[in-house]
Amino acid sequence: MAHFAKLNGNMVAEVIVVNDAEAPNESEGIAFCKSLYGDDTEWVKCSYTGSIRKQFPGIGYTYDASAEVFIAPQPYSSWTLDANHDWQPPVAKPEGNYEWDEQSQIWKPLSG
Repeated sequence: MAHFAKLNGNMVAEVIVVNDAEAPNESEGIAFCKSLYGDDTEWVKCSYTGSIRKQFPGIGYTYDASAEVFIAPQPYSSWTLDANHDWQPPVAKPEGNYEWDEQSQIWKPLSG
């Protein structure tokens, strides 16, 4: 099965599964998606395993066409995107079970 992300601008609006017979390659898969959703729609092939375009997208992900990667939504406003298109916290996460506290800008141990 092939997966295709429907874009609204550069934002992922939907992800669908297409039978391999309908999508033997990306261009034919895109044509098939357009036959279902309209010629004015924009589609990009994606991979559930993340083998193409960095990672499997979900609704709200961004597609960077120049780098040909999907970027997850920014988890916190203080986090920045690195050169590998991964969000990085302002303070490195320590070993163990911690969660980020945006208000205090620190990693807090998970209780329990």
